[in-house]
Amino acid sequence: MSNEKKHNRPKYSLEFKQDATKLVLEKGYSQQQAADHLGISQSAIGRWVRAERKPSANESATKKFCLNLADHDELVRLRKENEQLRMEREILLVPCG
Repeated sequence: MSNEKKHNRPKYSLEFKQDATKLVLEKGYSQQQAADHLGISQSAIGRWVRAERKPSANESATKKFCLNLADHDELVRLRKENEQLRMEREILLVPCG
């Protein structure tokens, strides 16, 4: 294990991500232009654009299932809630005395 600090990714709201992808998908910005304009990394906007882009007929048959940004955001929220409920259940199941 390393003692180096882990690089934390900035947290962006779902609305921000969707608005950023609209610049590329609807307004004609390149990913680099949108990233520069918004002050974010090109890799971040690239991930968001791929998540929002509808797969073509060829891709949908060969690629595994992908979530769009809203579905991914909800999945993360539900996983956190599920973990919290598991912890609460474990606390209740611990025998007293």
